Amino acid sequence: MQTSEPYVLDPDATDIHAEGARIRERGPLTEVVLPGEVVAWSISDPAMLRQVLTDPRVSKDPNQHWPAWINGEVSADWPLMAWVARQDMLTAYGPDHRRLRSLVSKAFTARRVEALRPWIERIVGELLDELAADGAGVVDLRHRFAYPLPIEVICQLVGFSEGDARAELRRFTDVIISTTSEPGAAAAAADVGRNLFVELIAAKRRDPGDDLTSALLTIRDENDSRLSGEELISTLLLLVGAGHDTTANLLDHAVVALLTHPDQLALVRSGQCGWGDVIEEALRWQPPISVIPLRYAVDDIALGEVTIRAGEAILPAFGSANRCPRSHRDADRFDITRGDKEHLSFGHGTHFCLGSSLARLEAALALPALFARYPDLALAVRPDELRPNPSFIANGHRELPVHLGL
Repeated sequence: MQTSEPYVLDPDATDIHAEGARIRERGPLTEVVLPGEVVAWSISDPAMLRQVLTDPRVSKDPNQHWPAWINGEVSADWPLMAWVARQDMLTAYGPDHRRLRSLVSKAFTARRVEALRPWIERIVGELLDELAADGAGVVDLRHRFAYPLPIEVICQLVGFSEGDARAELRRFTDVIISTTSEPGAAAAAADVGRNLFVELIAAKRRDPGDDLTSALLTIRDENDSRLSGEELISTLLLLVGAGHDTTANLLDHAVVALLTHPDQLALVRSGQCGWGDVIEEALRWQPPISVIPLRYAVDDIALGEVTIRAGEAILPAFGSANRCPRSHRDADRFDITRGDKEHLSFGHGTHFCLGSSLARLEAALALPALFARYPDLALAVRPDELRPNPSFIANGHRELPVHLGL
């Protein structure tokens, strides 16, 4: 049994990798304290994490398997409320999860994703053209390129008209991913996001189109038992939230990694390594999501010398596991030549990210186009001046100031 006091996570996430190292030093499985004094078991050993993520005794449904939630011990204004109080694939367990995932997975088949290539290329080109209009000044590449690309892709996939709701969705996401939000802010943001999708669903009922919302509405109307109204709203919220901020973080960190490791960029430009190497190493080195709250033990689970008791919360530490020295030599080093770039950035097991192929495609189109268009791209600040998002969940920067080199 663990004898030390639980480790209190830094809600400002000023250095998630240093914190991840401190947590690993306490062992592969250790208790941590989340905002709101919620205690969970953090798992940072990759092998143990894969074991847990495929164990049928581990649930994501708090309504069935988290006594603290069921008994009202978690405050209604808990900052992480939006990650738990939902009805979609993120929190579904067992047959419910399989049902919801099967409905959505058809939108992310390899064939459908590949068919998006010309359209994504066009969006990338338009964004790069808009950057050129700024001339030789400092450009915030996160807000002008890394973020607009995936939000445009996912919004059009679910059926938002061009220009509709982008700003509101961004504000909603910023609050949800923050782990420093004021009490009640997450719940209020969730209400705003929910209302956006209530309006979208009503619009698609009046005028359906070739989009995911219209397709899910057809499924719901044909067989109500397969998808409840609340599940439909929450599923769309999940797809938009998970489908853009994570890819923005991937692009953000991949650009920073290459600009701060010119030797690695030279390997790509010379053809010795490919852009796929950059993407996979960036995902390992700086995962877009560091942790995802929460999972729960359905029964007692023995892991090494520790037993997670039934009903206790579990926090998979994907970011820390990616840098575990037991899995990767010089794990803290960005090295696109490493043979084993295996990572857990898209999760593992039944909840493996459905949008992983889409995220990889967006990065595979955006990164080479950016560096080809602006070969003298450079950071406009020192690397240590880049400010991380105040979140131990989402791993990205608040802004990414660069010189385009024009």
